[in-house]
Amino acid sequence: MLTLKILFWTLLTLVLYTYVGYGVILFIILKIKRLFISNSTEPSLPSNEQLLPPVTLMICAYNEQDIIEEKMANIAQLNYPQDKLTVMWVIDGSTDRSYEKLQSYPNVKIVFQPERMGKAAAIKHGLENNDAEYVIFTDANTMLNADAIREIVRQFLKNNVSCVSGEKRVTARHYGQVASEGEGLYWKYESTLKRWDSELYSAMGAAGELFAVKMSDYHEAPSNALLDDFMISMLMVKDGHRIAYTHQAYAVEYGSADMTEESKRKRRIAAGGLQSIWWLRSLMNPFAHPKVAFQFISHRVLRWSLTPIAMLLLIPINIILTVCRAGIIYDLTAIAQMLFYTAAIAGWWMAQKGRKHRLLYTPYYFLFMNINVFKGFFYLTGHNNSGMWEKAKRG
Repeated sequence: MLTLKILFWTLLTLVLYTYVGYGVILFIILKIKRLFISNSTEPSLPSNEQLLPPVTLMICAYNEQDIIEEKMANIAQLNYPQDKLTVMWVIDGSTDRSYEKLQSYPNVKIVFQPERMGKAAAIKHGLENNDAEYVIFTDANTMLNADAIREIVRQFLKNNVSCVSGEKRVTARHYGQVASEGEGLYWKYESTLKRWDSELYSAMGAAGELFAVKMSDYHEAPSNALLDDFMISMLMVKDGHRIAYTHQAYAVEYGSADMTEESKRKRRIAAGGLQSIWWLRSLMNPFAHPKVAFQFISHRVLRWSLTPIAMLLLIPINIILTVCRAGIIYDLTAIAQMLFYTAAIAGWWMAQKGRKHRLLYTPYYFLFMNINVFKGFFYLTGHNNSGMWEKAKRG
């Protein structure tokens, strides 16, 4: 019985630490850090625009003809000198009219080959045609704020920064679109953690919606990487460089069309996360990488590996402890678990009806994310070592 009790509290502590405790500890550490170290000396860009560095804005897209016009209109409003900005579309394997549509824009550099080999391969192909030191990656279906490029370039002026991650903002096309709103709620919390990670030392990875690299410090991601953006950014951290995170450069996109489409994203991300943990396992060595190990394990590794298993095991262990009358505390935790999963099921039922109640939907989306970690494991074992994946339909 004692062994079960120890296991129960170990697993519960793991779950609470992963989703709440790490954020609380980060907040406390940063409060103390700010007492001794001021962040008021932020670097600024040169006032002479001719001194700004050349930048390549790269969009790797597969069959995105319907969004090209909107994306190019968004690029036209970016506040960066046109003679310093190269807009590159990599459309490898596209079978729609993307190539013909892009030809109508004289300021676009089109990179194309007939064979589709996945995003990591498309990035490699695009970079073979790049001359700029700074390359900003963004998706076709994400719209950037006007000062995004300026803010990203400014971040590169900070000490030892070789990668910059912008903020992802998710919006719903229609009121009450549950997949979009659940994803948006998650990203608000995730963005806060990324901002705190960056302030402590380095963000733990970048998202493909908007991130940038310094090519002199760049490492190519494996061709079969499911999370090419994460691997590219974290390979720089592995080399001793930092990822700066900024909410002043952001990309807005619509959330997934529905929860089925969102599940496609989540299980691919989970599979890519497991894949990346293995490739980046040396970063978990606290003697070689003390700061990074703490951040990487706390923010990434636990979410993609141990914590979902801990959540699953807590259910039968708590039932056994309750049946064996181990103490009133276990009765209370059993009731708490029952209420949580009942709320999650109710949230799922309402989502099936196209309705949303935050008190019910939040536990449902939380459970949904963790279930997809298990799906991600099976996705990874069956993806045939390929970097290609089916994109989720957006709302």
